[in-house]
Amino acid sequence: MKLMQIAMKHLPEGQAFFQEKGIELGFEDLQPMMELFLKVMTEAYELGKEEADNNE
Repeated sequence: MKLMQIAMKHLPEGQAFFQEKGIELGFEDLQPMMELFLKVMTEAYELGKEEADNNE
């Protein structure tokens, strides 16, 4: 959940990036991207945790 809060904090920066490229995204468009981002970050966290556990 903390990861989602961090992502939402930086959401305006991401929206500005897309707007500069001429891509209009509403919240309904961003929600699936945020879910994908959350999946990627969760998997990366689990991988890092597994590697840390193996190094102990």
